[in-house]
Amino acid sequence: MDRFSFLNAAHTEFFAQLYDQYTENPDSVEASWRSFFQGFDFGQESYGGQDAVSHIANVASGTVESSNVSEKLQKEFDVLKLIEGYRVRGHLFTKTNPVRDRRRFSPTLDIENFGLSSADLGVVFDAARVIGIAPCSLSDIIKHLDSIYCQHIGIEYMYIRKPEIVQWIQDRLTVNDNQPSFSVEKKKTILSKLNEAVSFENFLHTKYVGQKRFSLEGGESIIPALHTLIESAAEQGVEQFVMGMAHRGRLNVLANIFGKSTQDIFGEFDGKDYDKEYFDGDVKYHLGLTADKITSTGKKININLAPNPSHLETVGAVIEGITRAKQDKHFGDDFSKVLPIAVHGDAAIAGQGILYEIVQMAQLDGYKTGGTIHIVINNQVGFTTNYLDARSSTYCTDVAKVTLSPVLHVNADDAESVVHAMQFALDFRMKFGRDVFIDLLGYRKYGHNEGDEPRFTQPVLYKLIAKHQNPRDIYAEKLLSEGVIDAGLVKSLEKEYKDNLDQNLEASRKKDLTIITPFMQNEWKGFEQVSNDKMLLKVDTAYTKEGLTQVANAVCNLPKDKKFISKIQKLINDRKTMFFETDKLDWAMGEHLAYGSLLQEGYDVRISGQDVERGTFSHRHAVVKVEESEEEVTLIDSLEGSKGKFNIYNSLLSEYGVLGFDYGYALASPNTLTIWEAQFGDFSNGAQIMIDQYISCGEDKWNNQNGIVMLLPHGYEGQGAEHSSARMERYLQLCARHNMYVADCTTPANFFHLLRRQMKTTFRKPLIVFTPKSLLRDPRCVSSIEDFTSGSFQETIDDTTVNKADVKTLVFVTGKFYYDITAERENNGRTDVAVVRIEQLFPLPVEQLKAIIAQYPNADDYVWAQEEPKNMGAYSFMLMNFDLVKWRLASLKAYSAPASGSYTRAKRRHADAIKMVFDKDLFR
Repeated sequence: MDRFSFLNAAHTEFFAQLYDQYTENPDSVEASWRSFFQGFDFGQESYGGQDAVSHIANVASGTVESSNVSEKLQKEFDVLKLIEGYRVRGHLFTKTNPVRDRRRFSPTLDIENFGLSSADLGVVFDAARVIGIAPCSLSDIIKHLDSIYCQHIGIEYMYIRKPEIVQWIQDRLTVNDNQPSFSVEKKKTILSKLNEAVSFENFLHTKYVGQKRFSLEGGESIIPALHTLIESAAEQGVEQFVMGMAHRGRLNVLANIFGKSTQDIFGEFDGKDYDKEYFDGDVKYHLGLTADKITSTGKKININLAPNPSHLETVGAVIEGITRAKQDKHFGDDFSKVLPIAVHGDAAIAGQGILYEIVQMAQLDGYKTGGTIHIVINNQVGFTTNYLDARSSTYCTDVAKVTLSPVLHVNADDAESVVHAMQFALDFRMKFGRDVFIDLLGYRKYGHNEGDEPRFTQPVLYKLIAKHQNPRDIYAEKLLSEGVIDAGLVKSLEKEYKDNLDQNLEASRKKDLTIITPFMQNEWKGFEQVSNDKMLLKVDTAYTKEGLTQVANAVCNLPKDKKFISKIQKLINDRKTMFFETDKLDWAMGEHLAYGSLLQEGYDVRISGQDVERGTFSHRHAVVKVEESEEEVTLIDSLEGSKGKFNIYNSLLSEYGVLGFDYGYALASPNTLTIWEAQFGDFSNGAQIMIDQYISCGEDKWNNQNGIVMLLPHGYEGQGAEHSSARMERYLQLCARHNMYVADCTTPANFFHLLRRQMKTTFRKPLIVFTPKSLLRDPRCVSSIEDFTSGSFQETIDDTTVNKADVKTLVFVTGKFYYDITAERENNGRTDVAVVRIEQLFPLPVEQLKAIIAQYPNADDYVWAQEEPKNMGAYSFMLMNFDLVKWRLASLKAYSAPASGSYTRAKRRHADAIKMVFDKDLFR
């Protein structure tokens, strides 16, 4: 009776209440209780009308000896336990591995493990009703359970805690015993798509011998499954699909699902140059595509396969962001219209930590997309690593349990079962708006790529694979035996498809260049791609005082009918004072004015990151909480004349996944100011792969513009190694030609103009901003209203406090260090030192710097000053890019850690770097 041990501590009155609830509405009772009561209902006649509730309590709690319970009733319980065993553990005993025996698990589902014996096989049990069939013999019950849970589809779902979801799954599984049932027409469609998948790989293997293509062979059944998914989803109202996948099978999916021209694919195989000079492109199995298609029933759909680099699973975060952007932009709160599909490798989904970050987003307000269909092309081998060395978990998909998502394990050789499982996954996602996983268990015909020798590391497995039929031929034999097709159909389909490929190959080889179509260009109409020259052109970003006043009224006034803590009252009142009285606007106010002005002009704003609603340094307070109820109030939502939407979300404690999501969001929504803010700037190193592989080079590799903004708090204030440096040297090292902006602003107004410029241009580039910490409340770091109503972003700010003819030492600096140096200059009474701020480091405004230098005719001492160590900060970048004068360095010496953990030591070093600005012989 261990199955019902949870009853031991319960009171009989509780049983009575629960049983009454069950008799009135069975679905309102938790699934395990429901099956328990059902079993007793079936066996009530066996205990002769005894009070059901008290008998249930006595039997379940063990107070009634088994000898006093009728044998028939006891056996009913045993059958219930058997049913539960299949539901919980049946997936461990499926026929899902097409090329080798599965691992052995214990205990098995043998009836002896449930208190039953062969003598019970012919006995009719009422417990059969629990699985949706009439009372029948134990042998029939087992046959039914085996068909549902232990054939070519295994399903994990019993850990799900919502009874209505569990019930839906169980009801669905009983339909046709969880076995495929397709029309003749549907079967022929499956065969046709399988033929395309197989024939495409055979053609490439013949025409491009030894070239990498990461073939789909062994997993071809994903092609008819994806075809079914898209067709069926369109019938259920889905209008757009966003898909991300790794390398394996990508070319096949592009050709046979997305309809990419095979002429273009062959051109990529032939290694032709690209049709654009500034575009370097990427390998063929990294490229994406956007296409508009018409389904077989005439539905118009938009399908997107996102480009991605070799870093596995990164694209999963990106497609979630793309999906959410499309949902927000086109469909409001209706998540059903855009469907994300993530295709994984088995080793990657188990081994890459970003998967955990992505699945944790699935139900969060700022990141949810209404459920993702995850498909694993399970090769059973990583590069050369066997699955037993690739994970500690039983399945590669065990991450699905984090969000209590069902998992279907399917034999990839059984095309109909794969399609059947895909239909289940779609219906589940559309019904519940939650993630669902399909583990497509197949194999990899060749090595990791077509040049590898897999027998080096898996000789036994590859002997089996070498003899194994492909899924098309297996399915064709099945259909032949059923009389669905005749013997010549497969050869006819294969010849027709191959002839078409031959024609396209011949046509492709007449072309000189490869054309790469930018991904998702339908979202980018009206935008142009530009190089450095246009990036340096001035953009009018001034805004009217009337408009700014409207923004100030929104963010400087709390709702009068709600009570807030006194600190919030004071903070908001201080905002009002600075705008309407003192005319000294701080950083937070400048930031809010930027957002509000853009909202009034019709742009949307999205900000996400850890603690961004309040701000890590308690400066932003975009969202305030009502004291008693913790109701959230977003002040800028009351902005008069707002045409855009403002969304700000505290993220989960993730950099890698969340930055990937926001990059994807910006990729699909160029008219949204999309901002990711690091809690501290150096925390962005947790997202370094997204920065290296997407943000810095996405336009060069995939022809994709992106306007993502990264706000990275930066500044040496004695807070230790991990809270000082945003590692600007890393971003500057990534800069080249026209790929992104890097800025380090020193005034609220310049930050205002910088954010507005990001939206007001006719192009989009990633923007990296090193933002202040101590300067957020520094009385020197303020701007007047006039600074916002006139001008534009200043890439450089000359020193207006000195007589230029008196200047002997001309100092160039960026960021907060400017205030430290000028404070020391004032303390020393030095009038011969000018400090020029470089607010934009890339593209470096060389012509502006030339003009500034020319205004100091008597300067003979030029200094690059930085608070970072010599081997960090902008020093190396300036060495490579700033050769207008011969200058000396004023900085800390090189260190391995960004800053000392000792506050005293850090302050001493900081002071030494400042002294070097004014004494060129110091430390020399």
